[in-house]
Amino acid sequence: MQKVSEILNEVHRLIEKEKRKFILTGSSPRNLRRKVHNLLAGTALSYSMHALTVKELGQKFQLDHSLKFGQLPCVYTESNPKKYLKSYVKTYFDEEVKQEGLTRNLASFSRFMEAASFSQGSVLSITEVARECSIERKVVENYFHILEDLLIGYRIPVFTKKAKRRMVAHPKIYFFDVGVFRTLRPMGPLDMPEESEGAAFETLLFQEINVLNSMLETQYKIYYWRTASEKEVDIFLYGPKGLLAIEVKRTSRITNSMLSSLKSFEKYYPIEK
Repeated sequence: MQKVSEILNEVHRLIEKEKRKFILTGSSPRNLRRKVHNLLAGTALSYSMHALTVKELGQKFQLDHSLKFGQLPCVYTESNPKKYLKSYVKTYFDEEVKQEGLTRNLASFSRFMEAASFSQGSVLSITEVARECSIERKVVENYFHILEDLLIGYRIPVFTKKAKRRMVAHPKIYFFDVGVFRTLRPMGPLDMPEESEGAAFETLLFQEINVLNSMLETQYKIYYWRTASEKEVDIFLYGPKGLLAIEVKRTSRITNSMLSSLKSFEKYYPIEK
């Protein structure tokens, strides 16, 4: 294995040779975009750093651990991953939201984050989130844009191409990592564990697909499918290699009724897998 100094020297040599401008950034995607927004096309490459994948974790991967704490690198090395995640979330939002001046009221943004966590993996109603955190709807809409801008959250649109039935209009929302989602979502004595367990399982699958789609450059677009009569396919991939429909269930027993949405979907899109 090469020494770190040798690798850095090689990187420096390549940069000098190619005469390109490289910017190394930490956790601030907004800051990076401000610096490179006026670069000419072809002079810069953009890469995203994600949480780890199951393949990268290899034999260290434990499903229960990932469902509880996510797959940020440190949650598999820290002795207290729960404490680490609380610190991560607090530090990130203090740095990115407060210091970047994205919102003047950090307390209202914190209430929004908590309310948004209850929409994880569900059809998003901005009006309902605004009512839950007592914030104006326009402000909440802006907050969701901030989440996407910071690469913290993803809004997944409903698939409507060649739709023969009336579809819902709202997107679904996912935080980028299971551990971050579970840290943001409060659990009290009146909350049933299965309410967050199902969302956590779907989130883990979504983040794995999202990361692999980016890393492998498969060019799939990620959607979900839901009719007005509430037939839903949780995750739907549409791209050059075809269609892939995925129904997510966390259960020890599969029944035919659980497949009804997939069967309904297949009637309209028979080429899907």
